[in-house]
Amino acid sequence: MKKVKAVIERASDGKFSIYMDADEMNYLITGTGNTVQEAKKVFEEGYEDMKRHYMEEGKAFEEVEFDYQYDIASFLQQYAYAFSLAGLERITGINQKQLGHYISGYRHPSEKTVRKIEDSIHKFSQELSSVHFA
Repeated sequence: MKKVKAVIERASDGKFSIYMDADEMNYLITGTGNTVQEAKKVFEEGYEDMKRHYMEEGKAFEEVEFDYQYDIASFLQQYAYAFSLAGLERITGINQKQLGHYISGYRHPSEKTVRKIEDSIHKFSQELSSVHFA
């Protein structure tokens, strides 16, 4: 089954939106909500509605699997309950003030900085997954 990128973004009003990043598809699905979970629910319901519509019309429907990807602002906002800016600074090496600018949308990170944040988060999660308690 084809994998399609589904981008999770946070809008200026604080809501989250998800959209398919697949121009080659014959359809487009979007979803919005107050939380990422709510936006995913609306997005996935939209996909099922589109699938039903295509079947009712007798059209071929290309089923896909979604690869959810966050933009930096939505990731930082979504996981603010688990990561303080001080903790993220220690994990990523990026200044708290700069991270705050990314959350607020005042500034946008370069592609290099996005990769640095992503790589640091992955490394941290691997460290956590290797923890065992006696």
